[in-house]
Amino acid sequence: MPATSRRTSIFTESLIREMSRVAARHGAINLAQGFPDWDPPAALVQAGKDAMDAGRHQYAVTWGSNELRAALGAKISRCMGVPVDADRELVVTCGATEAMMVAMMTVCDPGDRVGLFTPFYENYSADAILTGATPVLVPLHPPSYRFDPAELRAAFASGLKAFVLCNPSNPCGRVFTREELLQIAALAEEFDVWILTDEVYEHITFDGHKHTYFATLPGMAKRTLMCSSLSKTFSITGWRLGYVHAAPGVIAQARKVHDFLTVGAAAPLQHAVVTALNFPESYYDGLRTKYSASREILLGYLDRTGLSYTRPEGAYFVMVDISPFGYASDIEFAHWMAKEIGVAPVPGSSFFAPGENRYVRLNFAKKPETLHAAGERLLKLRRG
Repeated sequence: MPATSRRTSIFTESLIREMSRVAARHGAINLAQGFPDWDPPAALVQAGKDAMDAGRHQYAVTWGSNELRAALGAKISRCMGVPVDADRELVVTCGATEAMMVAMMTVCDPGDRVGLFTPFYENYSADAILTGATPVLVPLHPPSYRFDPAELRAAFASGLKAFVLCNPSNPCGRVFTREELLQIAALAEEFDVWILTDEVYEHITFDGHKHTYFATLPGMAKRTLMCSSLSKTFSITGWRLGYVHAAPGVIAQARKVHDFLTVGAAAPLQHAVVTALNFPESYYDGLRTKYSASREILLGYLDRTGLSYTRPEGAYFVMVDISPFGYASDIEFAHWMAKEIGVAPVPGSSFFAPGENRYVRLNFAKKPETLHAAGERLLKLRRG
C-alpha cells in the first residue's frame, strides 16, 4: 500500500479531545475540553427551534446568510468602534477552528513560516503544517507569560509570512496590553507580515484587563485577519459558528478557501444566532460576571492545594504547575489525575514546544456545583 501523507505524521491527535475521552472512561469531572456545562440563553434555543420549524434546512449563502452577516457586522462594528462592510469584509465559517484554517490558507503558501506564541492553542501548529508552512515558536515566559521583545523581533526577522495572536490567550489566560500589541504591530509593519488573530474570548476578561482588537491599531486593518466565533460568547460550542473579518480583497480570497473546505455553516443555526447578536450590552456584562465568579471558585480550591498557578486575566483557563509531583510526563500525570483524583486536565505539553512537561490546564467554564465537586477532589492534591 502507498504511504499516507508525510504531514499527518508530524502532529498528533488532539490531547484536549483525548482527555475528554479519558474523563468519560474514568467517570472524572471534565475540566479539560473548554465547553460550558450549562444551556445557552433560552431565547437563543427557542430561535433555533423556530428556525427548524420555519424550514431553514437547505444551504445558506456559502459565506454566510445575508441576515447573519448583517447582524454580525453590526455587532463587530459596535464592539470595535469601526464600520464593518458585512457584504465584503466577512465570511462565516464552521467555528473559529475553520476560520483559522481559512485564514492561514488564504495568506500562506507551502514553505512559508508562521510565528506562534508558545504556549499556543494546539490547532495552530497543525494548521500551519496542513498548509505546508513551518511553525516558528516564540516563548511566552511562565509564570507571567510575557514575551521578550528581542526574541519576538528575531522571529519576525527570520522571514515570517504570518503571525498568530490569540488574545485573550488560550491556554495561559493573558490579555495582551495595548503597548505589547503595538510592539507586534510595529514588527508586522516593518517586516510586512500578516497577523492572524484568534479573538474568541474577546468578552471574557477580568480584573480591569481590557481586550484590544488588533485590527483597530494604526495601520493594522489592512494586514489583520480576525478569526472569532460565537461558541464561547453564547455557550454554543457545538453549533460550530465562526467567522473571519478582514479587508475586502482578503475576504474575496478567503471565501474561495472556505467554499471548498466546508461549503457553509449550518443554515438553521445561522438564522437562529441572529437573535443572540441582538442581545443588549448587559448580556456581555453578565457573561464577565458569571465567569469571574467561576474563576474565583476554582482558584480558591487551587489555593488550598498549595499548587502554583498563573491567575488568568481573560478566557476561562488556568495553567497549574505540577512539577512538585515529579512526573517526567505530564501526559502520564493527566491520566493518573483523571483516574485517581477524578478530575481530567489537559497536559501542558499540548501547548508548548517539545520538552515542557511542568503544567496542566484546567478550565472553569462550569456551573458552580460542578466546580465545587471538582474542587473537593482537587484537594487530594494538597501539598504540605
